[in-house]
Amino acid sequence: MKIFKYRLFERWATRQGIKDDDLRNAIMEIENGLCDASLGGNVYKKRISRLGQGKRSSYRTILLMRQGDKVIFAHGFGKGEKDNITKNELEGFKVMADAFLNLTDEQIGILINSKNLIELSND
Repeated sequence: MKIFKYRLFERWATRQGIKDDDLRNAIMEIENGLCDASLGGNVYKKRISRLGQGKRSSYRTILLMRQGDKVIFAHGFGKGEKDNITKNELEGFKVMADAFLNLTDEQIGILINSKNLIELSND
């Protein structure tokens, strides 16, 4: 499965100290049935623990995923920042999921070259 980060998510995750390995682990957990919430329309919410703390006071991430194909980390926020995403935000993420998950490899390449998407290496 290919894993990507949306440019704005990348900036946020870097400021929070979230590593690519944390994102890979989150995907492995989802694939093993440990998903915090399936929000419909290929949109998922997944908690990622803070360094040295548990998931209770963790970060929340919104990802767009078609299992076995690709996943895009689209949005993140800390538990203390807000409780959850709004209905309007969820609808926007569903539109993003429909658009991004149906891109061809060539279109994804264009987004990577323009630095709008960052692909995680397969380490």
